[in-house]
Amino acid sequence: MRNGARGHDLLALRRLNTTVVLRALHRRSPRTLAELAADTGLSRPTVEAAVEELVERGLVGEAAEESGERPPGRPARRFRFRTEAGHVLGVDIGLHKMVLLIADLGGTVIAAQRTSLEPESSGSARLDLLRDGMESFLDAHAPRDGVLARCVGVPGMVDAAGIITSVVIPEWSGVDLGRLLPDGGRGPTLIENDVNLAVLAERWQGAATLVGDVVCVLTGHRVSCGLTIDGRLHRGRRGGAGELGMLPLLGMSGAQDALRWPGALRAGESEVAALARAADAADPRALAAVADFADRIAPGIAAISLAVDPELLVLTGGATPVGGHLVPLLADRLRPMTLHVPRIALSPLGDRGVAIGAVRKALDQVEEELLGDMAS
Repeated sequence: MRNGARGHDLLALRRLNTTVVLRALHRRSPRTLAELAADTGLSRPTVEAAVEELVERGLVGEAAEESGERPPGRPARRFRFRTEAGHVLGVDIGLHKMVLLIADLGGTVIAAQRTSLEPESSGSARLDLLRDGMESFLDAHAPRDGVLARCVGVPGMVDAAGIITSVVIPEWSGVDLGRLLPDGGRGPTLIENDVNLAVLAERWQGAATLVGDVVCVLTGHRVSCGLTIDGRLHRGRRGGAGELGMLPLLGMSGAQDALRWPGALRAGESEVAALARAADAADPRALAAVADFADRIAPGIAAISLAVDPELLVLTGGATPVGGHLVPLLADRLRPMTLHVPRIALSPLGDRGVAIGAVRKALDQVEEELLGDMAS
């Protein structure tokens, strides 16, 4: 019995050591065995055994030699975390579009696709488009056993159980969407609110990489807010934090109507893009429309700014083409409504912001499962 318990303890210790080495390589690659030993505090033989196991599992590989002058003698072997060992899928599906991204385990996007959707599509038809679009995209760009997690951003509140409440796609309310998207052996499917994913994307690769307290304003068919406090996403008890567009008194519902452009559109041009072009040309109608939009969204943004006092306000989503005109107008309107006007920035992520956040959430899931399972 003692020998059995001792064997179990040794196995658990070996798993823990292997996890420590994997975490070190995941955090920084490539590294030599000596560098890994120094980084982890483990003995070199222990590190060597862990690396050998990780190489067998396909998670670690030997790095190519660096070019340039080499010191005399045989160079030390260098090992790296194999970002190509798996992939994740990030999806943003809304009223007008669906964006799909496949990324490796280092977060590098290797394939992208954008599909326009009919706003009048029913919930069931949109679900079919989502299901078929995900499967065909994965079939074309990723091996079936290489997708470790998928995350879908949706326009609506998502609670801890994955149940949606959506005014944009009402038929999806009360639905566990993840259960309706069979994984086909392609990892778990996570469902998250789109603006929550947008703020994750901004902190990962966007305008808020070094900021802890952030409010992200997603503009599109509706206006909603996501926020991080001390660098952590704040979802609220049922996933509804930041949904100020639900309160009619704030006037954010329908604010996007101000961005409709009555003038002629160029081939393939959206109304907002046409509005931005006209505003850049100092068209009085366009400038008035942007000012009207600022008037409509300012009270809601002021309310959340007073509630959380953010360091940074990020504008993302459909209104970003007019952002150069909108930012100073919004700052002017917030000044008399708030104690402190936060710094305002435009997202650099374009229409991929939500999908990039979905990639980040899927990667977080993979890292948690991969590193957690090895230590258990």
